[in-house]
Amino acid sequence: MSPIGQSLPLWSVIPFVGILLSIALMPLLLPKFWHHHFGKVSFAWGLVMAVPFIIAYKSTAIYEIAHIALIDYIPFIILLWTLFTVSGGIVIKGSFAGKPSTNLMMLIAGTVLASFIGTTGAAMLMVRPLIRSNKRRKHKVHILVFCIFLVANIGGSLTPLGDPPLFLGFLHGVSFFWTMKLLPIMGMVCIFLLAIFFVLDSFYYKKETLEEHNDPVEPFAIPGWHNFFFLGGVILAIFLSGILNLGSITVPGGIHLEVASLLRDIILIVIGILSLKSTSKKVRVENAFSWGPIQEVAILFAGIFITIIPALDILKAGANGSLGFIIGAVKEPSHYFWASGGLSSFLDNAPTYLTFFNTALGQFFAGMPESESVKLLMTAKPAYLLAISAGSVFMGANTYIGNAPNFMVKSIAEENGVTMPSFFGYIFKYSLLFLIPSFIIVTFIFF
Repeated sequence: MSPIGQSLPLWSVIPFVGILLSIALMPLLLPKFWHHHFGKVSFAWGLVMAVPFIIAYKSTAIYEIAHIALIDYIPFIILLWTLFTVSGGIVIKGSFAGKPSTNLMMLIAGTVLASFIGTTGAAMLMVRPLIRSNKRRKHKVHILVFCIFLVANIGGSLTPLGDPPLFLGFLHGVSFFWTMKLLPIMGMVCIFLLAIFFVLDSFYYKKETLEEHNDPVEPFAIPGWHNFFFLGGVILAIFLSGILNLGSITVPGGIHLEVASLLRDIILIVIGILSLKSTSKKVRVENAFSWGPIQEVAILFAGIFITIIPALDILKAGANGSLGFIIGAVKEPSHYFWASGGLSSFLDNAPTYLTFFNTALGQFFAGMPESESVKLLMTAKPAYLLAISAGSVFMGANTYIGNAPNFMVKSIAEENGVTMPSFFGYIFKYSLLFLIPSFIIVTFIFF
């Protein structure tokens, strides 16, 4: 339980709501201003939260800000940067004509890969081939949106390597292969969405002119293929950081940093540098690689991570916080699925997962050591853990900010001339239309 979360008023989340609304509305209402000044907007909202927070809570507030920066934000950006850098050095070439069957196979491949190289790695690997193969098509926005749905989110459900929430569960005692139990749920959602995608893409494809489908023949090749070994190194570094116990160090301010986590981050940085040094510039030029997308994510998520502190502290306070009405209403697996998923659509899904993970442990095994209670949660109450896991991972696809790869896919698509839907356009034209019905079906069948 978080003592500071018990005293924080509900209005302390206003800066967080403000930055979310800025991300949602400014690109639509003030596109030129946003393009040139989004960093300043993010910084301003961070200051609006941090300054009064520090004045009111002094050393406690400084600790909270330093803690989220060192434990969450910096490792988060290092991992994204490494996956972005390594996957950006792989070019998948060939005569992909952008046909519905080809697009379907590419989405299936990316969805499968996501659980093993992470949603960020898989999304960065597949988004550029999808854009290139469909470059002559007029109707292609839906292809990138379904890439966000499947590759950047739902596909990362089967292992702790797939998505950060599941990795947090692994660190807290959930068995590495337990998440494979999500396969029936993930499989049903993926089949449902892939079937819709194929029908939708076939409809749009028939509306294209014949000339737009006559791409020159190009032999299949993967320049930069050695970067797959670097992706393997990323997977190994993440896996080992979760099972090695190398102790911890305490930095000024009383923040404890796991040595294994520090070693992981150093290895990830080295892997990214080796990828840059060993991959020819020609390959990255062919991939239309630039630092713009990762810079945008790093800047915007810096503001998000700072302003999210009050919201997370209030949630961690459980029933004693000003959002206690949400925690108190969560009792059944279906409640956990929609509560963790709903918050993961707008908050960072990793701490949201951990909040409801701890809520379930408190509901059924209060006072019991975590090492014992987590085992019982996996065996005696598996539906609850499945609901928390599925909600946190699946519903990150509901908005652009639900998961970092979503924003990166959007940014890369726009860099390549694809006009992606606005924040609310994405929700109303795609999420509510395709994702929410699939999640309702999941609720009735599994929870």
